[in-house]
Amino acid sequence: MLHAADDLLVERGFAALTIEGIAQRAGVAKQTIYRWWKSKVDILLDTLTDDAREALEWRVDEDGSVEESLTSHLRRVADFFDEPAGQVLLALLGHAQLDSETAASLRSGFLREQRERDVAGLRHLLARDQGLVVDDRTLDHLVDLLLGPLYYRVLVFGSPIDRELVDATARLVLGLAREPSNRDS
Repeated sequence: MLHAADDLLVERGFAALTIEGIAQRAGVAKQTIYRWWKSKVDILLDTLTDDAREALEWRVDEDGSVEESLTSHLRRVADFFDEPAGQVLLALLGHAQLDSETAASLRSGFLREQRERDVAGLRHLLARDQGLVVDDRTLDHLVDLLLGPLYYRVLVFGSPIDRELVDATARLVLGLAREPSNRDS
């Protein structure tokens, strides 16, 4: 059912996605879906959580450089937006602008959990960079600076994220993290 939902979203868009269509694609009765989810938004939130966890996972290459690991992660984030799960996230973010319940569910669930993974991933990566430790507030800002340009490019301009943006963002964030004024002493 989850795969049917994200496949139909990509094919038809959020507005045309219906419980009936999901049921038909999945080969189940509509009542089966309503037993588990109350709306298409709830189904999409579950499919996003399932699919994005692996796609947006921080994979640190312990043998590679910190910059290479960070750039590799940002490339996975960029690629994610081209995948069905990325399209689900974009649709939910768009719908959240019009529906406060969707916004609250998205923020308290997937976005909060992904933020925690992003903070932990960046903290671990920076610790590999000569034991670099930054305070929590700075780390939080660095995550904003790291991911903000990618989301901005996709959400505001609807444009693909090019390699130059990914590379520049990784370099700039690492440069900021390495500044003595941003380190915990």
